[in-house]
Formats: sequence, structure tokens, C-alpha cells
Amino acid sequence: MSSINYESIVQKDAAYVMQTYGRQPIVLDSGKGALVYDINGVEYIDCVAGIAVNNVGHCHPRVVEAIKSQAEKLIHVSNLYYTEVQANLAEELVKLTGMERAFFCNSGAEAVEAAMKLARVTTGKTEFIAAERSFHGRTMGSLSVTYKEMYRAPFKPLVQKEIFVPYDNAAAMEEAINENTAAIIIEPIQGEGGIHVPSDDYLKEVRHICDEHEILLIFDEVQTGFGRTGKWFCKDHFGIQPDIMCMAKAMGGGVPMGGIVSKKGITFTKSQHASTFGGNPLACAAALGSIAAIKEERLLEHTTEVGKYFMDKLREADISGLKEVRGRGLMIGLEMERNCIEIVDYARKNGVLLNNTSETVIRIAPPLVITKEQVDRVVEVIEQA
Repeated sequence: MSSINYESIVQKDAAYVMQTYGRQPIVLDSGKGALVYDINGVEYIDCVAGIAVNNVGHCHPRVVEAIKSQAEKLIHVSNLYYTEVQANLAEELVKLTGMERAFFCNSGAEAVEAAMKLARVTTGKTEFIAAERSFHGRTMGSLSVTYKEMYRAPFKPLVQKEIFVPYDNAAAMEEAINENTAAIIIEPIQGEGGIHVPSDDYLKEVRHICDEHEILLIFDEVQTGFGRTGKWFCKDHFGIQPDIMCMAKAMGGGVPMGGIVSKKGITFTKSQHASTFGGNPLACAAALGSIAAIKEERLLEHTTEVGKYFMDKLREADISGLKEVRGRGLMIGLEMERNCIEIVDYARKNGVLLNNTSETVIRIAPPLVITKEQVDRVVEVIEQA
């Protein structure tokens, strides 16, 4: 890496960008598939994928072509007008999810905000129940249902009463319901909280509880959506439908995009919610390109196969301090006996990009196009670390 280039970029960032991120000491310049390259051409196997964003890989030809083609026609107008590409994406999402209507925004936090507003206006109630270890975003509404105190404490009082119960405990969910409860919001698999997979019946039990008490069920599939777990959405593993579902991250193939879908009878009416950039033509075209790539390359099947291969290899490896390997598809967590930052640093220096979450968990969320040969190299580096 050119030290002059690197140092000048870091210095410029330090001078002009709010320092809210703990960045790794590399400057990325390009990528293809499951690989990225720094400004000196050094290659890395990317097991972060923009934090579960680049599901179809970096610069997938289908997505690139969709963006280029749309950019030559229309990048943005506003939602004061119809566009064909937005209507086509809404139809596609309704078919993929089995829901009825879509609303488009620009990020996962915005999707959660939209879901919370929709739950409030539908039920006339104001409180939400969330799970311990949950992460739903950092805006003032979504922060109220995000568990980690370090995220919430500096911004109190929040706009929403905080009610958290243990994850994978349906009885605790039911006990927390009161006359003001509008909805339960939950991740089908917890991501930022450390890749926690619930027991087989948990989400079915929560669905039943919501029906019995006539409250709504919101699934946050921001991280689990668009093939990450080997199904289009994680809910499909459990055979249940939420009332509202949040989407983002991989939705736009790398272009910022978010949205919610809802069941019949649960919908915003005119002027109840809006977004200037939500569902803009460029983002919608990218999303349709990404969905087409998942279908054409059979990435759901590939993710299921390679995800199992990855977890099997990790369990067989001689990894010092490993407590547990857990996950589904290519959403994998390695629970370690110690803080993982040294492992992440070692891996980067040896050509593999990893991420640690909840201090003691290595999160592995590579592009779904990762090959078994690349998996072998990642496991080798983790074993060495």
C-alpha cells in the first residue's frame, strides 16, 4: 500500500468526517465477487460484505448493468409521480414475501421507523416489546427497541418506552404484553447481538401470542433478508408470516435502499408517511437486478450448501478458544472465549476481512457467491489466528 496515499486519505478523513466509526487500517478501492482490493492492489476475501449488504457479490454484472441502464434514463424524480420500476419492484417483493403491500425508504433504521409508525396507526397503541441483544437501528424510534445501553444512554429520554425481554423465550414475551402494546418487534436471527438462532418453535409461539392478544408482529429482516440464510427471507425457515416485515441492507445490491411489506388490511393511507428518496428509480432498478442475480445464479441453493460446508469446516478446525459455531446459511457466528479484535486484525493482515460483534463473536457474512476454495482459505486463516 502506498503510505503517502494511505496517510493522506486517513488524514483527510480525520479532518473532515465525523469520527463515529472504528475503521480498519486499509483503504478499499475495488471489488469483484467475494474479493475486494485495496489502493495498492492487495486482495482480500471479504467475509463482511458491507455488513451483509453485498449478497450477490461486489459489482455483480446484473446490478451494474441495471444501474447504468437506469442512470441513463432517470435517476430520481419524486413520489409525486409514478415510475414503472417502482411498481415492478413492489410486485416482485409481494410475490417473494407473500405479503400484500410495500413502502420504500432508504435504510434499515428507516424501515424500522416506518414499521413502528404503521403499527401505531393501525392499532392506536403506543408501546413495543423487543428482545434482549436486539439491534433495530440508531434513529430515535428504532433506538428505543435497540437493546445495548451504550447506544441508548447518551440520547435519553427516548421517544419510546423501553421494554426488553429475553430472546427465545415466548413466555417472557407474553408476560410483557399490556393494554398499550402495539406490537412485538424481533429479528428471526439476531445479527448485531451475536448471531443467535432461535429454537424451532419460538417464532411460531410468538406468532400465536400476537394473534391471541390481537397485537402485531414485526420481523426485522434487515440483515437476514434476500438469501442470507438460504431462503429469500428467514421467516420462510419457520413457515410463518409477520404482520409487517422490515428490509434493507442487501435489498439494493449495494445501493442504499430499505422498505417494509405488510399483510392485507395493514397499510399507510395518504400523507401518513413519506420519503423523498424512497423507491427512487435508480435504487429500484438495482434491487430488481440483485433479485434477478439471486434467481439466475441459484444463490439460495448455493448459500445453503456452502453455508453448511463453512460451518462444518469451522467445527472441524483447530481453533483455539472456540466455544460455539452457530448460524444459518451464510450468516455465521463464532463464539470465542475472549475478545475477537486480535483475530480480526490477524485475518486482515493475511488477506481475510472479518468482523467481530458483541466483543466475543466473530461474524461471518460473506457475499453469497463465495466459493468453497475461498471458504477453505478463510478457515485456514482463522485457525492460524
